[in-house]
Parts: sequence; C-alpha cells; structure tokens
Amino acid sequence: MDKFKAVLSIADKQHAQFGFGLVVLLTAGGEQIFSSVVFKCPCNSWNFVYGLVFLLVPALMLLVLGYILSKKTWKLFTGICHRKAMCRWRNLAASGMILFHISTAALVAPSSWIAVALLNGNYFECAMTGLNITAHVKHLCRAVTLQDECMKELMKFPCERAVKVSQVDSKSVLLSLRAESQILGWLLISCMLVSNLLLTCVARCNSPISYLQLKFWKTYAQEENNLMDSYSEKHCKVLAERNLKSFFQQLPPEPIITPSNHAWQSISALYRFNTKDHYYSTLHQCVEKHQGAINDMRMDSVKSGDTSSQPLAVLNFVDEGRMML
Repeated sequence: MDKFKAVLSIADKQHAQFGFGLVVLLTAGGEQIFSSVVFKCPCNSWNFVYGLVFLLVPALMLLVLGYILSKKTWKLFTGICHRKAMCRWRNLAASGMILFHISTAALVAPSSWIAVALLNGNYFECAMTGLNITAHVKHLCRAVTLQDECMKELMKFPCERAVKVSQVDSKSVLLSLRAESQILGWLLISCMLVSNLLLTCVARCNSPISYLQLKFWKTYAQEENNLMDSYSEKHCKVLAERNLKSFFQQLPPEPIITPSNHAWQSISALYRFNTKDHYYSTLHQCVEKHQGAINDMRMDSVKSGDTSSQPLAVLNFVDEGRMML
C-alpha cells in the first residue's frame, strides 16, 4: 500500500507536466479495450443506436467524471447558494470564466475518446450502416451493382453476413465508411490541438506576470498542496485525540486553536493573482492579511501605552483543496 501511495504521489507531482498526454493515452487504451472486447455490432435495425451509444455515451461519462474529479468544481459550487455576493455581475462573469476553464480541462478525455473511436472506425461503421435514410444508402451503394439489394443488406455488412451482395462490394462500402470516420477523427484531433494552442496563447498573452514568476507560482502551489496534506492529517489527529481523551477521561479539553468559519471561507475561494497584493494563493493572502491586522492592533496598543494586552494567537489552518492554476 505504501508503494502504491508513493507511485500516486509521483504521478500527482508530474501531472502538471504530462497530464494532457497521460489522459489521452489512458483514454485511447480504454477505447481499444472496449472496441475489441465489449463492442459487437448487432447487424440489424439497432446498428445506428448501438454504434452511436458506444461513440458518445462513454464520452459523456468521461465529461461528467472530469467535472466530478476537478477540485475547482467543488470550490466553485460549495456554498454558492448562500453567497449573496455571487449575484453581482462581476462575480457571475468571474464564475463563468472559471467554469469555462474547468470545462476545457474536462473536455480532454471525451474528445480523445471520440477521436480515437473515429480513427478506429468500428463504431462509425456500425452506426452508419444502420442509418435508414435513402440518400445516405444510395451514397454508400453507388459502387454496388445491385443497389436495391445493397439497401436491404446494408445492416449486415459489419458482420459480413450479407447474402445477396458480394463480399467485394460490402468491403468496398465498409472501406468508404472507415475512410470517412478516420477523416473526421483527424479533423477532431487537429481542432483539439489548434484550440489548445490558441487558448494557451491567449491566456499567456493576458498573464499579469512573467514566465519565471508563473513557474514559481506553480511550484509554490504544488508545495503548499503537499504540505497541506501532511499538516491536515497531523492536525486532525491531534484534535481527535484531544476530544477522545476528554470524553473518556471526563477531563476539560485542552485548548487547541482552530479557524473560524470566516477563515475557512477565505481560503476556500478560488484565487486569481493580483499584482498589487502579490499573494500566491488564498491561504497566502489570508495569512498575510491576518498578520497585518495583528501588527495594526499591536501598534495601536503601543501608542495607547497599554502594555497589559495579550497578543492574539495566529490561526492554524489548512487549505481543504488543491490550489489549481
């Protein structure tokens, strides 16, 4: 189990570097398994529905899974119904941009599934041979001598069970369908790459910081996330032991500093870098502002000559989610 956790930790650290390629490879491998093991074209009136389901439904499931696994999704939606400030136009626009960013990441896996499935051609062949449109059937059977027979036997072509049409003619139709499927697959891949390049260029052009500072920001966010996991576990263990000890031994609980609800709300929001404040996360911002408030109160107490005031305790808290950039 420890070795497995170590492998997951290494993969998580490298996710930002080759996450896109890893998702594409895993999706392509899953599609190949489904195509060779699970998929069996029925070669009847269900061809179109069956092929379309295998082509689109897994992509839809991967899209939903992408939203579920994104921590940005839950940072955005947790408690959103109780935030009155979200009704403001500026906040709605910012939330829309965040949702768009989440969607671009979630669309990688479903787009890869559809692209690989189109390159393979099995799902497309099955679906198109079951499409009962006269113009479509005539288009496919234009090279077949007996077009009427071809229209009746078209659904049996993927299983090679056509009786009244020669194998040469049926294979010619299937080759045409596979060629069309592969063309659509390459077009989809090209659109994915061009869109990714354009979005990256637009995001980098509008970046308020330089390339090296952006690299530093990503490194800081990763380190903060790693330390958050270990510190959260330790803090929860200490708090749980304190409560259990107090419960079973009937002793007053030892004082442990915990964050307020406002503090949790402050660090749970999605953060956008501001060059004026120069903070690298909501946790960084909350800590700096809290320390600044403490310093202001200390300065006021010194000016008033009050030396008996007790110093405020610094909040000890952890971020509940990964800092995503």
